[in-house]
Amino acid sequence: MRRQIFAYSGVLQAEPGQKNSFTLTEYALSLTPGTGRKRVCYVPTAVGDAEAAVTGCGKMFAARTEVDFSALRLFTQPSFPDVRAHLLAQDLIVVEGGSVVNLMALWRAHGLRQIMRECWEAGVVLTGPSAGSLCWHLGGPTDSYRDALDPFTDGIGLLPYSNGVHDDFPEQPRREVYRRMVADGTLPAGYASEDGVGLHYVDTDLHEAISIVPGKRAWRVEPDPAGGYRDEPIEARLI
Repeated sequence: MRRQIFAYSGVLQAEPGQKNSFTLTEYALSLTPGTGRKRVCYVPTAVGDAEAAVTGCGKMFAARTEVDFSALRLFTQPSFPDVRAHLLAQDLIVVEGGSVVNLMALWRAHGLRQIMRECWEAGVVLTGPSAGSLCWHLGGPTDSYRDALDPFTDGIGLLPYSNGVHDDFPEQPRREVYRRMVADGTLPAGYASEDGVGLHYVDTDLHEAISIVPGKRAWRVEPDPAGGYRDEPIEARLI
């Protein structure tokens, strides 16, 4: 099966008339194979299964009449008796942003790390913003612990890279911190995405970068053998 992940940075500060992050989720839906009805499962673990998040995502998908929408909650117990069977039956799994540290802790407790790997191997498209991007990689900077950025190194590792999200977010020095962590070996080489940019991986290779905001890019970041880091811009295809 073709293994696909579309990991993206949502738009945190949208300009008037600008496309929103759901456009990127819809792009992920377009990557699913086959025609006809599509099964989409929303996983809001990283926001504590907040009802508002589930309702909001459900409303956005409601306009897509070809979509059968569901949400997997883990509080106070899983919302499906057989989580593995439910997720393997999906065409697209959307993992919400939020606390990637709490996300991974809950997934480990419920066996979802292995289940997500099985879904990926079976051809289910995996997607999500922020924490829903970091989780598929080896790790990246996170503010899950505090406002300052700390290294997160507990990702599932379906993608053998680190990941920097919201690489150009002005409220935090994410660009600088991510590159410093790669330079000093805290994180391995990887890819960063600016707000509104998604990384489409096929198997474990980056296929292309996609953007909903003109001028935004992705970056390949790796340590420089001479010291420090090297980063190379990756032009993103505007949709």
